[in-house]
Amino acid sequence: QVKVEESGGGSVLPGGSLRLSCAASGDISRKECMAWFRRRPGAERERREGVVYIREDGDKLYADFVEGRFTASADYATHSLVLQMNNLKPEDSGIYYCAVDWWCSSLDAADFDHWGQGTQVTVSS
Repeated sequence: QVKVEESGGGSVLPGGSLRLSCAASGDISRKECMAWFRRRPGAERERREGVVYIREDGDKLYADFVEGRFTASADYATHSLVLQMNNLKPEDSGIYYCAVDWWCSSLDAADFDHWGQGTQVTVSS
């Protein structure tokens, strides 16, 4: 089994910053892709939009809406993933999920089998 845990969510003012962390454990020896997704308020329960993935070979893909505001880093020795989010906007609010799988090449939630419970991010004045 694979266990995925997120931490670091919270509430900030527009323009503020948050740092999210993810740790994967269990049967992760062949898991070569870690990613962040989010579900914004009002979205369908199944609708999770990709934020970024980082593969163990170094390939990385950010969603267009990131616009250089977020920076992700991964350490596959410990299967940890960090998302530094700067210049946050109200539309960034939502539940942020960490996901892990053996491979990825797109930000399609359907490609990921292992998920954390999510951490809440609220950006509001």
